[in-house]
Amino acid sequence: MKLFDPARSDLNLLSISLLIWGLGESLFLIFQPLYLQELGADPVKIGVILSGGLLVMALAQIPVGIVADRFGRRFLLFASWGLGFVAALIMGIARSLTWFVVGLLIYNLTGAVVGVMNSYISHARGDWSVGRAVTYVLAFFNAGSLIGPLVGGVLAERFGLRSIYLIGAATFFVSTILVLFVSEQPIIARRETPSVRSLLNNRRFLGMIAMLAVVTFCSYLPMPLTANFLKNERGVALASIGTFGSLVSLSGILFNAFLGQLKPDLVYLIGQLCMVVASALFFKCDGLVWFGAAYFLSTGSRLIGTISPAVIQPMVHEGQIGLAFGILEAGRNLALMSAPLLAGWLYSIQPSLVYPVAIVAGLLMTVIFNRFYRAQRFTAPEEALSEKIAETAS
Repeated sequence: MKLFDPARSDLNLLSISLLIWGLGESLFLIFQPLYLQELGADPVKIGVILSGGLLVMALAQIPVGIVADRFGRRFLLFASWGLGFVAALIMGIARSLTWFVVGLLIYNLTGAVVGVMNSYISHARGDWSVGRAVTYVLAFFNAGSLIGPLVGGVLAERFGLRSIYLIGAATFFVSTILVLFVSEQPIIARRETPSVRSLLNNRRFLGMIAMLAVVTFCSYLPMPLTANFLKNERGVALASIGTFGSLVSLSGILFNAFLGQLKPDLVYLIGQLCMVVASALFFKCDGLVWFGAAYFLSTGSRLIGTISPAVIQPMVHEGQIGLAFGILEAGRNLALMSAPLLAGWLYSIQPSLVYPVAIVAGLLMTVIFNRFYRAQRFTAPEEALSEKIAETAS
């Protein structure tokens, strides 16, 4: 099985574009809360700003998914890439918290294309499974993200945090040019596509969306203000925090390579347990080695997001994939939006309080999700038969 099969040329081109994008984004992403702090935001305000950005991302997911199913995915990919370039420029040029937040919100808006991108990947995968194709593409993104935090930390120490946004914008420009060359995909005729109402009446699909959102919330909860915690409470330097960001990308590459072929429920179990252990290390341990190990394991949160399309895809009609993935990402981003709010509030009470809370929530959701997933898998054949009977009757 060839990795660079001509049948997957668009998948490979998108992967290379994401490799470059991952390099640019990782220059500044891990330092985002620290730059907000430098611009005058306190922990609670940082949580509100980060949550606001994720709310923008969540609200745009479903409309973007509908547009993709009706009018095609390629234009939306290019528009999102271009908007990300503009947003990074605004964040780099901004001299005040207000203008930086404007750029940040615009940048988060580009995240609305994640569902569209996953839909594009699922149609460009050739004979690969959805899980394999998504993890393959994300491995390129993580490879690009591997050196970005290291470089970003060094540049931030020498030239200030503002500089890394401008350099990130330059890499985004190159990535945007590359994504121009991916092919358009055929649009499924509307008469062959079930109505939106049929998807919204799919209880199995909606139940899984709700469960994935809760799992996402619990897995992301310990991370939004961890960089602030390490710098303010543990005295960790920016360069070291950048190194931790590279460890996250390295673990993402390794996890995607070795876990992409596993069953989704097992991947979720591993991802959730990784976040529990990472939270315990942040809470109880001290020293760069332990913090590095915690960041290495924290890729469990990304792993959960990466495998989610593979869970959802078998539940929906091919013509509804864009909308379905949009709903998935909307649910996940609403959960991600809530996590910084709670994390900021807990930080204001006691900087380390978020970690024991995340440990308890993570262990609880590990048990609940495992039982829920098994129940869904057991009842799926019966529900599928009922749906077929209903379609025949109508």
